Amino acid sequence: MNEKLTAVFEKSPQGYIGYVEELPGANTQGATLDETKMNLIEAVQLVIEANRQLAEEDISGKEIIRQPLGTITV
Repeated sequence: MNEKLTAVFEKSPQGYIGYVEELPGANTQGATLDETKMNLIEAVQLVIEANRQLAEEDISGKEIIRQPLGTITV
């Protein structure tokens, strides 16, 4: 498995909207395409951070094994 995220940008009357197809919740807007790209990178970081925090709360007090996933070849 060698996954890549796909950014999608749509022109709107106010500028651009952007989202990541594979990551629900990672979406944004901006006046220019460059601004929207930068905002989307931040949105991805925020979604991952929020998901990490939710996972930490869910596993609190449980015996777990944690390791980096890395690249998986199937």
